Amino acid sequence: MDFYRKVRAQQDQVDDGTLKVSVFTEDGMRPVENALVRISYTGESGQTVDEVRTDASGQTPVLDLKTPPLEYSMEPVEEQPYAEYTIQVEAEGFENTEIAGTQVLPGVQAQQAVKMAFRAETSFERLVIGPHTLFAEYPPKIEEAEVKPVDESGEIVLSRVVIPEYIVVHDGSVNDTTAPNYYERYRDYIKNVASSEIYATWPDDTIRANILAIMSFTLNRVYTEWYWNRYKFRVGGMNK
Repeated sequence: MDFYRKVRAQQDQVDDGTLKVSVFTEDGMRPVENALVRISYTGESGQTVDEVRTDASGQTPVLDLKTPPLEYSMEPVEEQPYAEYTIQVEAEGFENTEIAGTQVLPGVQAQQAVKMAFRAETSFERLVIGPHTLFAEYPPKIEEAEVKPVDESGEIVLSRVVIPEYIVVHDGSVNDTTAPNYYERYRDYIKNVASSEIYATWPDDTIRANILAIMSFTLNRVYTEWYWNRYKFRVGGMNK
């Protein structure tokens, strides 16, 4: 989005949403207490909207923040349907951390996790969240054949539905063998995909239907077309 559209979007804040920030150590195992959390509009980091500290659980209070009108996220429009906020976090013994582009929609609570590295030679880390896929103009999806060849012989028939604990995410094009692979928890993967493809303002049934479609598509990739071909997959646990 160009600069002027972003400015107009930030000025058109007439509804309200909420934001809760969770601050943890880099490994995600320990909450960071008494961290100073500053909230500002992205692009206006010098103008603090709110400033709070985390409690013993590393949580901030629920913050009320301005957002664009609800109707922007219910129908396709040119206006940005969410407000973008920058979160700056400081804590004794940790590197200062900044996350730019946290998206807050009207009438729902956004949750932003912040992981802080223990202080080393550097003292600042900045992460930038890209625009939502429903709003920005991303490259089209790479075309794929509806039926892909299977190079392996044999067949596995499961006696029940098995949900993997981990899946492998290939960070690049299908044919890019140099791109890294990451092991991600299945639940976290589904949550992250859903949050980038669905607006939280949508009706509950619509959100559930989309998440079921995401789950179905993912499991189809895991157990059929991609299991034998290019990717390896590990079942670290099973859920009924």
